[in-house]
Amino acid sequence: MITERGLDGLLVSQPENYRYLSGFTGSSGWLLISGSHAILATDSRYTEQAKQETQDFEVAQIRGELDSWLPQLASDLQWHELGFEANHLSFAAHHKLSESMKTKQLNLQLIPTTNLVECLRCIKEPRELELITKAVELTDAAFEQARAIIHPGVTEREAAWEIEKFLRQNGSEGIAFDPIVASGPNSALPHARPTERILHSGEVVLIDMGARIGGYCSDFSRTLCLGEALKAVSCQLSAIYNVVLEAQLAAIDKIKTGMTASQADRLARNVITEAGYGDAFGHGLGHGVGIAIHESPTLSPTSTEYLLDGMVFTVEPGIYITGLGGVRIEDVVTLEKGRAKVLTRSAKALQYVM
Repeated sequence: MITERGLDGLLVSQPENYRYLSGFTGSSGWLLISGSHAILATDSRYTEQAKQETQDFEVAQIRGELDSWLPQLASDLQWHELGFEANHLSFAAHHKLSESMKTKQLNLQLIPTTNLVECLRCIKEPRELELITKAVELTDAAFEQARAIIHPGVTEREAAWEIEKFLRQNGSEGIAFDPIVASGPNSALPHARPTERILHSGEVVLIDMGARIGGYCSDFSRTLCLGEALKAVSCQLSAIYNVVLEAQLAAIDKIKTGMTASQADRLARNVITEAGYGDAFGHGLGHGVGIAIHESPTLSPTSTEYLLDGMVFTVEPGIYITGLGGVRIEDVVTLEKGRAKVLTRSAKALQYVM
């Protein structure tokens, strides 16, 4: 991967990438990798942790900012072409590195790279899939808990906290992201933040949450209907729910290994468009899930990525009507033997809670 790009070495700075390659979970570290060297550079706060968490990397204790130690270390390794992660290293850090190399008159060139490690992360190993599956199972359990605590009179923020608390108390390594509980018109906001709004009978509640087990994430969305007394709003959203469910099931059934991510997106989008809600489905069909909650592949109308066996991603169509509300149904799937295998187990029929 490195030598094929004509590089002497690669600087890995993105936390998810250095965790994936080395196992190091600290919040400050860099990997320096070549055909003959594997170095994990971190400061005194993390050196002992790094030694405990990784066996295949030499741990080097460093001081100061990147520009104060990297140029000389790379020069000592006799590297002249050093790749860096252009999507992560800031312009300011790159500028300081360049200036440091000029000052020290080092024969070292910084070469931007993109998605080298991310491409490796796309295909999940059995152990990774096992951890993701455990995270998915925990979100399924959290949804059952949510159904018990979500009822008229509870606020969005109270419900979101109960979900987060359940995830943490039952083994989640923190949370994959802040839970979303969005009721009534707030559910029309795909990335709504929980508020002090009180849940009312006759409206829908959109829930979005994720657990993290062994560093690996899950992602999950369901939409519930509150109360028995259906308002006109609930009846309309019930019809919308059926469209979203039909779109999701069609995509899961027809997604195949070898198709592009945009083709997969189109499977669900066509159903929603034909029902007259095309403009109300504003986001992509899904995204990869792994060490990061959003990673490759991206299932969207413009994506050119190919879907391959071993990938794990979400299938989450949605329809959002401003002032009325929204519906999203989201499962985690993996491509196995050419077809989509659903990891999420929670029921998807529209559910009513009291």
